[in-house]
Amino acid sequence: MISCIFEAYIISPGTVPVFFIFCMKISTPGRICLFGEHQDYLGLPVIAAAISRRINVSGEKRADNKILIRMPDIQSEEVFMLDPDLRYTKERDYFKSAINVLRRHGYGFEHGFDVHVNGNIPINSGTSSSSALLVSWIHFLTQMADIKPVETASQFDIGKYAVEAEVLEFGEPGGMMDQYSTALGNIMYLETVPEPMALSYPAKLGTFVLGDSLEPKDTLGILKHVKFGMLDIIRQLTESEATFDLHTFPAEDAGRFRSELSEEQFRLLQGNLSDRDILREARSMFAENAVDRNRIGELLNIHQDSLRDAKKVSTPKINRMVEASLKAGALGAKINGSGGGGCMFAYAPNNPEAVAEAIEREGGKPYIIEVDEGTRVE
Repeated sequence: MISCIFEAYIISPGTVPVFFIFCMKISTPGRICLFGEHQDYLGLPVIAAAISRRINVSGEKRADNKILIRMPDIQSEEVFMLDPDLRYTKERDYFKSAINVLRRHGYGFEHGFDVHVNGNIPINSGTSSSSALLVSWIHFLTQMADIKPVETASQFDIGKYAVEAEVLEFGEPGGMMDQYSTALGNIMYLETVPEPMALSYPAKLGTFVLGDSLEPKDTLGILKHVKFGMLDIIRQLTESEATFDLHTFPAEDAGRFRSELSEEQFRLLQGNLSDRDILREARSMFAENAVDRNRIGELLNIHQDSLRDAKKVSTPKINRMVEASLKAGALGAKINGSGGGGCMFAYAPNNPEAVAEAIEREGGKPYIIEVDEGTRVE
């Protein structure tokens, strides 16, 4: 583990020492999506919550331009040189893309780094471990850069840089929720059109239980299926009705499109309209700081019905974990992340231990969690 070293230089007699940091530790949370799963890349808002499981990046500058990143949790390391022309040599080459993105925004790097990564976010389970790692890495780089356009990058800007490095740089089909929610933390409402806008709410929700199904996920496959399936529906409907808008079309009027769509398409349309409307109801509660915990649970259950039946991203095992958690006293439960495996979570402010035991009996790995703050310097 890397230890931080600080040196103090006296500028002139009687002055306060100025500290130069040679080592930095950054901590960033994972996230759950409360409302709006598979919505942000359609231009619809989402509500996410940072969780009390985090990834840490700590490191110090080297005398040369080598970057050495040790990741003992996954028994891996990455090594590359900090060249002026930093080319990608593999898919999702995020450690390099972060540097390239930051260079375009005015950051400069004259030294390499020795870096250590560790954390306790479940990996490949829909809790944004990869985005949390990238956000931590970008936050680390903005702190340690030799040339900076601003003294301290905001959490919002760190989220924006992470979107560029993870999604835009490689043309991936995901949205912006993971990057902004892990950077900003707390309960976050995010709109992505016409420009990203995020709000943080102070509502206290109490405890959740995250349940890892231990089933591997096919994130890109799920995203392509659900995202492009809905984009085809929108294109088809706007050809027959030019004024159709997913943001404003009344859910109760969806029936008039039944003859134009297949049964599967129609269910997908209904699911997206339902998800849009329950998010709006939840946002009103958060914005007014008047949370009805029972109603939040009901909305989570409605959302799960849509994800299971309309978007078809849940799995039989996760469905059993959801049902078991509700029988054990959870107010609501749903799959989390893109789906096809990974995690679910249960809203259990009253008896989380019993809910955790119920999830474990169904073969899941439970974690009792709370809402947490965003990326931070430790």
